[in-house]
Amino acid sequence: MTAAIRPRAVTLAALATGLLSLTGCATLGLEHPPTAHQPLPTVDPVSPTPKASSRADGSTLTDDQARAALITESDLGAPWAATRGAATWRDGLLKANTSVGDCQRLLDALYADELLGAPARVAVGLDDADTDAQLRYQIGARRPADVDAALEWLRTMPVECARFSATTETGLQEDVQVAQAPLPEVGDAREGLHVTVATMTSGDEPVRLTMDVAAVRVGDDAFAFTNAGLGDVPNDATQAAVQIGALRLADVRRQGRAQV
Repeated sequence: MTAAIRPRAVTLAALATGLLSLTGCATLGLEHPPTAHQPLPTVDPVSPTPKASSRADGSTLTDDQARAALITESDLGAPWAATRGAATWRDGLLKANTSVGDCQRLLDALYADELLGAPARVAVGLDDADTDAQLRYQIGARRPADVDAALEWLRTMPVECARFSATTETGLQEDVQVAQAPLPEVGDAREGLHVTVATMTSGDEPVRLTMDVAAVRVGDDAFAFTNAGLGDVPNDATQAAVQIGALRLADVRRQGRAQV
């Protein structure tokens, strides 16, 4: 098994040339460029949410309830903290193309943070400064039937896209592997994936991105997240995010019904 690569300062500088020539960033990992866009939306300001059950996505949550259902850095504890923006390896490694089956759809979903097939209703990002991992957590905005269809599609990925090749926009050749990942038995339906992306920079430096991916439906609502970083990522954070996320969402839904 390939040894985990810890992205520290010297290694980051060496990796930068091969991976980030497209963006001109000086480092790789959680050294976010000053101009990095913030792809972690809060509630859509042009789509106010009614308190009744007439939302197009089937949710009965208000905007405040959806925000309250998000996990925070205090849920996971130190060293997790609010993110400073998209990690530079997102453009460097996930913005890639493949001709293998439905695997392009998976790469696009990972890059765009649309595991449930649509932009998030609310979302939050957390960074682990110790491991340079980044966790991106979102409450979905789709009907339960559509969420279940997305979960069924994710369930096929360890077979359809168990291992495939991809090419980044900067010409790096990637070896991508997808396996099923066990999740706590929470919510009404769930699916987890473990994704690794391995490549070599133009300076012959090995790079390995690891991603834990999860999506869970709780009643009429659902959440999804990625826990990713260079080398290994803390699986305990993945397990905790699934458990806390499901409990938080179920609790917010119960409170909402009690207030009606």
